[in-house]
Amino acid sequence: MPKLLMVSTVGITLKSFLVPYARFFRSLGWSVDALARGAGEYAENRDSFHHLHEIDWSRNPLDPRNFAEAPRFIAELAEREKYDIVHVHTPVAAFVTRFALRDLRAEGRVKVVYTAHGFHFYRGNSKMKNGLFIALEKLAGRWTDRLIVINNEDYEAALKHRIVPREKLTLMPGIGIDLTQYNRSAVDDAQVAAVRKEMELTPEDRYILMVAEFNPGKRHRDAVNALAQVNAPSLHLVFAGQGTLLDATKELARRRGVEKRCHFPGQRTDIPALLKGAAAAVLPSQREGLPRSVLEAMAMGTPVIGADARGTRDLLADGCGIIVPVGDTGALARAFWSVAEQSGEQREVVQRAHEKV
Repeated sequence: MPKLLMVSTVGITLKSFLVPYARFFRSLGWSVDALARGAGEYAENRDSFHHLHEIDWSRNPLDPRNFAEAPRFIAELAEREKYDIVHVHTPVAAFVTRFALRDLRAEGRVKVVYTAHGFHFYRGNSKMKNGLFIALEKLAGRWTDRLIVINNEDYEAALKHRIVPREKLTLMPGIGIDLTQYNRSAVDDAQVAAVRKEMELTPEDRYILMVAEFNPGKRHRDAVNALAQVNAPSLHLVFAGQGTLLDATKELARRRGVEKRCHFPGQRTDIPALLKGAAAAVLPSQREGLPRSVLEAMAMGTPVIGADARGTRDLLADGCGIIVPVGDTGALARAFWSVAEQSGEQREVVQRAHEKV
């Protein structure tokens, strides 16, 4: 039986993105394991992988845990389990794992595949940071049998900087979504009514939905500051997710006087219902791979406002959404007005987006 190990820094990545792939390979007769910090915290992971391996490492690339014990643990695990393929995801886990397996790979004992969900270097980032991350990716590229990128900017950058030889590079536009789940007809109107009731919205209220972890790169602050420029009491923002900047975002909403129009329902399992009830979705982040939240909104026929960032611009090109400059809260506020009014032009945008998915 062929054996596959999927690796990510944290278990939520396995749950959110990789479970369908684990189930697919298992259906083909593969043995599929996973390695992450907190891998066993989620029932979906426990149900989808044969074995879950826990590791103590961090998303912070400078954390000493990443190189103290982790490489030896990974190398010993791979040698003991005799994996045919190790598929790595997320930057820290991908680098450390490829470093750990460099000798086994050189001996032809394992193949290593890296799916980059957005390089840490990108247009608009500082030259110093970009230079560092390019150098690290080129180094790790020596220990990679196949590099998969999910947007055009990363594909062009991988070629330009020769991260791996061209024949080892593949452009795959995203990691897919389940269209039987993200489908308006699959969501009962009662579910939409339930989420509106939970947030105490009146029939006249409309909301714009943002689905993202609360971290600096997602720029929740831009959405709050844009809403503060829109003098429409019936227009609300709903932030689905959790993260380190949740409390800071709540405080910003309070200071900007829009706390009653901002809703924070936490981590959700009913995103299709939230999307069906939304007047629009928004993603103002400065860096993306190919954002699944935008794909989900497009599949649901929900208009999308996105910042002009890698990945997001790929999806919203050809008139499939409204694109605003990163950090331009004035443009974002104007987009909020435009989509909330749902003009005939916006309905055409929704139709083009839905057809693209």
